[in-house]
Amino acid sequence: MKPKLPLFFLLLTINTSLLTQSVLTSTIPQQFKQAPKFYNSPQCPNNSFNDDSDNDNNDNKNNKDVVCWNEAIHVAMTLDAAYIRGSMAAVVSILQHASCPQNVFFHFVASASADASALRAAVSASFPDLNFQIYPFRDSEVAGLISTSIRSALDCPLNYARSYLADLLPPCVSRVVYLDSDLVLVDDIAKLSGTPIPEDKVLAAPEYCNANFTSYFTPTLWSNPSLSLTFANRRACYFNTGVMVIDLDRWRADDYTKQIEEWMELQKRMRIYELGSLPPFLLVFAGNIAPVDHRWNQHGLGGDNFRGLCRALHPGPVSLLHWSGKGKPWARLDAGRPCPLDALWAPYDLLKPPFSFDS
Repeated sequence: MKPKLPLFFLLLTINTSLLTQSVLTSTIPQQFKQAPKFYNSPQCPNNSFNDDSDNDNNDNKNNKDVVCWNEAIHVAMTLDAAYIRGSMAAVVSILQHASCPQNVFFHFVASASADASALRAAVSASFPDLNFQIYPFRDSEVAGLISTSIRSALDCPLNYARSYLADLLPPCVSRVVYLDSDLVLVDDIAKLSGTPIPEDKVLAAPEYCNANFTSYFTPTLWSNPSLSLTFANRRACYFNTGVMVIDLDRWRADDYTKQIEEWMELQKRMRIYELGSLPPFLLVFAGNIAPVDHRWNQHGLGGDNFRGLCRALHPGPVSLLHWSGKGKPWARLDAGRPCPLDALWAPYDLLKPPFSFDS
């Protein structure tokens, strides 16, 4: 007669799959559904990495040929456990509305201290055919340059990763669309990626010249003649850094990362702004960017940085909805207190319901 297994080992055997799954949830608290597969339209340029007949496709999609393909559309986003639900929804929206979704390559930047294998497993599980790479960001080196701002979430070093894309991404990537994790697209990413950037500009973004530009800086900057002259001969306007098209070749040539860091170093000594990673970008680029139609950043849907109250859309057409501000749609939906526009984010949410089981 076979000896009976102790109860502990019996339970361990029964729950092997659940225990395996818990390794992922130890660093990523949510579980996500698999997204539908999105295919190129017949008019799209194709490369071998989109060929479903290649059995080794999944193992080779991050090689140099894929990243450096000149027809690829490059998108950069940050990736972490706290905002991964927003990132997943953003990716779904990009692929769903793209005319050539299989030609989009995602560059995810994650903290070097994060569990990159768990992040990779989560993305791969929801998007088995996604072309992507994860880049470690040494946030500890940037932390020393960061000053406290009006909202603690803005002080996360990963918020500053957008300043280092030219160093993190492969040199063959000459243009990238940077997107925050709290947005969804309802239009073709190729239109945004193809934004013309004149030779004397480095990036393109929607500008908002009716905003009170002076409010983004402290009186210390405006009362100092040498500092306020920074904006001389520039029609400096506010732009939101959550949606940008960046010419990485020009950025690298003039080392704009160093210029941003110099303003951050000055901020540590003189306190010339209050709002996280945005003001250094404004100091370097405001008044010297290529304009993008406002439809590509219907921003501020998360309310202000203090209360996160509901807001309506700006007048005009919409290609991208952006929940910048304190309120995030997933948090308000979970709390049962959604804003009306949060219903436009919900269809892209891949979060599995609690206690759901895969068939």
